Amino acid sequence: MKFYICSDIHGAAPKLGALLAMIGSELDGGKAKLVVLGDIYNHGPRNPLPEGYAPMEVANALNARKDAVIAVKGNCDSEIDETISEFNIYLFSTVEIGGRKIVFTHGHKCNPAMPDKSLKAGDIVFYGHEHRVDHRLIEGVHYVCVGGLGMAAAGSKPSYAVFEGNKVAVYSIDDGSSLLSFELQ
Repeated sequence: MKFYICSDIHGAAPKLGALLAMIGSELDGGKAKLVVLGDIYNHGPRNPLPEGYAPMEVANALNARKDAVIAVKGNCDSEIDETISEFNIYLFSTVEIGGRKIVFTHGHKCNPAMPDKSLKAGDIVFYGHEHRVDHRLIEGVHYVCVGGLGMAAAGSKPSYAVFEGNKVAVYSIDDGSSLLSFELQ
């Protein structure tokens, strides 16, 4: 299975629209899943409005592909967000692939500074929250921050990740440039 992973949309409909335009046929054909790592609709009280802020457009776009969406709750997501979402929003999500535990989380409760002690070498944690791309190996566990799709940190590009087989890659949504790439052992 191929996973497209994004985080921190913060209601930025054009960025999500660009991603869905690129990957929509794979999602619709059941060849891939879209994992959304929280902060889906709300821009947050400390953040400026992102370009193209349209939370209901984001909800409609994700709802149209609800069978392909795996979503986790971020620190800016609230209970009301679940009422406009036709897909579940989990606290976190895990899958087992090839003996590896893959954890999808927002990152405000599990990240390199707050590692998950239950994970073993070779496992992977995909997270967002920091709005910048990062990869750290801590006690053999890969922590991959996929950046922010709708709201990137200063000096960072809006981004999304692709995970398939043993390969992890992060790309800019704006120009397609590779921001991070590695293969798991």
